[in-house]
Amino acid sequence: MSVKEFVSDDWVIKIDHDKCTGAADCVDVCPSDVFIIKDNKSFADNVDDCIECCACVSACPTEAIFHDSC
Repeated sequence: MSVKEFVSDDWVIKIDHDKCTGAADCVDVCPSDVFIIKDNKSFADNVDDCIECCACVSACPTEAIFHDSC
C-alpha cells in the first residue's frame, strides 16, 4: 500500500495513493487550498493551512483520504 503522510504540528493527513484516482474532489472542496494533484494523485502539500473542516474526507469518491481529526 502506498500511503503518503502529510504532517502539521497538530494533525496528520494520509492519502492512500493506491485508492486515489486523481479525481480532484478534495482540491475542489477544500477552502484552504491544502491539496494539489500531481501525476494523477492527490498531495496535501499545504497541510499547515488546513482548517480541519473535513470536507476532503467526505468528498473523496474512493475514501483515499484519512484526517486524524475527522
